[in-house]
Amino acid sequence: MPAQSLSLNSNKPILSWANHDLGARETQMAKNVASLPFVYKHVALMSDVHLGKGALVGSVIATQDAIIPAAVGVDIGCGMCAIQTPYSSHQLEGKLKKIRKEIEATIPVGFDANKNIDKAVYNWQGWHSFKELHKGVQHLEGKALKQMGSLGGGNHFIEVCIDTEDNVWLMLHSGSRNIGNMLAQNHIRTAKDLAKLAHQKLPDPDLSAFVAGTDAFQQYWHDLQWAQDYARFNRDVMMSRFKKILELHLGGGKPFKPKLAVNCHHNYAERESHFGEEVYVTRKGAVRARTTDYGIIPGSMGAKSFIVKGRGNHESYCSCSHGAGRLMSRTKAKHTFTLDDLIEQTDGIECRKDAGILDEIPAAYKPIEEVMANQNDLVEVVATLRQVVCVKG
Repeated sequence: MPAQSLSLNSNKPILSWANHDLGARETQMAKNVASLPFVYKHVALMSDVHLGKGALVGSVIATQDAIIPAAVGVDIGCGMCAIQTPYSSHQLEGKLKKIRKEIEATIPVGFDANKNIDKAVYNWQGWHSFKELHKGVQHLEGKALKQMGSLGGGNHFIEVCIDTEDNVWLMLHSGSRNIGNMLAQNHIRTAKDLAKLAHQKLPDPDLSAFVAGTDAFQQYWHDLQWAQDYARFNRDVMMSRFKKILELHLGGGKPFKPKLAVNCHHNYAERESHFGEEVYVTRKGAVRARTTDYGIIPGSMGAKSFIVKGRGNHESYCSCSHGAGRLMSRTKAKHTFTLDDLIEQTDGIECRKDAGILDEIPAAYKPIEEVMANQNDLVEVVATLRQVVCVKG
């Protein structure tokens, strides 16, 4: 659908693909961002937009000569990875539980880390510049090494899926783990301290920004790019292990070349050209969707997911949603639903069915079909997937 220009009396226009009225808190958060003097042209809200910290999750913010670390968020480079395999659904029959158990034994989830470090992890080029990162993380190199190739918790997941053409897909969702979190927290703290020293009047302290050309900006930009690379490679390491599990169970151990592979961030910032100018684009819960970009838009653990290709819509800064978006908070979901509800809503899916993942129950998320319908001018659907195995962090 075409974007709606929201009548919010903000300094810069706010364009929305959400096709619904924002609540009072969401409205104020959008206005806060649009009031900042360095925001470029307009703020774009994706179809899955919901409350965040400082800025809305599902927002795209283009800025000139400044960047807001809290808008990027604490899971720098969080994103999705998916590959299309040569296998068909009938090859999975009777093997789903074994596959899930092996995934859980091979890829650490939650707070767990790897006991043994893969050779590929040691060879990652990012370790050469670790000593150039913020001094507040210098003691974390060993932990960062052990967490490379681990999933994390919250809404991170690993899934075996089947598309409408009966192809088996492997898909996962993860970010930059503790090292990205610690980098972000250190820089957010610095940005807030600098704003206080300068006596800046901000609508929200979480909108404290670094100004281009300053040492603080340069250090953040360096660390941001490092953490984004870490997150992307982290997904590659997990996908490599995941792929070997399927090759063993479905292909007799014979390696295969993916028919299509996608690896995309949805919490990150990059320097890009829009409307003829170079700007910094922060996608907080949004995926880049140029005409050359493939992306992944997952639903909940009981709903469809989509492999998409961008349409290059410039009003959205060539972006699309990063998922269904939460309908209710984790706390509210735990108080609203029961374990029986979870079991019912994940019927037919090989996954954990315990109170530990009740906050990830499908009904806590927006209907993915509506989210997709509201952004058909941003992406085209390449494949529609449903999960048959889901491992949660």
